[in-house]
Amino acid sequence: MLLTLHALRLKGLAELEVLASVWPRDPEELRAELDTAVASGDVIRRDGRMSGWALSAAGRERGERLLAEERGAIGAGPAIVSAYEEFLGLNQPFLDLCTDWQLRPGEAGPVLNDHTEAAYDGQVIDRLGDAHRELSGVLSRLAVALDRFDRYPPAFDAAWGRVREGDTDWFCRPMLASYHTVWFELHEDLLATLGRTRSEERQ
Repeated sequence: MLLTLHALRLKGLAELEVLASVWPRDPEELRAELDTAVASGDVIRRDGRMSGWALSAAGRERGERLLAEERGAIGAGPAIVSAYEEFLGLNQPFLDLCTDWQLRPGEAGPVLNDHTEAAYDGQVIDRLGDAHRELSGVLSRLAVALDRFDRYPPAFDAAWGRVREGDTDWFCRPMLASYHTVWFELHEDLLATLGRTRSEERQ
């Protein structure tokens, strides 16, 4: 159940195939867990234009309790804290990089990047490659500390590969497993795993 609730925390609102792809799960087993969680009030099923499963407030609290139990059991806290602190050093430069992808310098200040200047886009993509290499060490240590973090290296590799091959929607586009989407999920995963909040992080 920890993986089911945690996948919903990372994805927000998702259908079965998306949730089953976060960590390899048997779809029927996952559906049964979701049905159980709906019955207990931990998960809400939404239908309509935006459909899927989502955490309730009670489900988020239960997920946090399960993560706290995990922290007490794994004994890998210091390694995860160290990797998280290194990730924080990479976080703002990466967010700045995403801004530079969406905006480019204009005569009167930044303008919307229409991606018609290949040289500008090329140097931003080169910087994404640098960020990808810097992140790889953090990901390796996290995967050793806690095996559910092993989902991130292939997800980042896949997004970076698509960008490098010219499919630049995989840089920052929402609703795809883009580099920015996976980065956001990793950040949320680290905070949740350590029992921290974004407001604490900004202090």
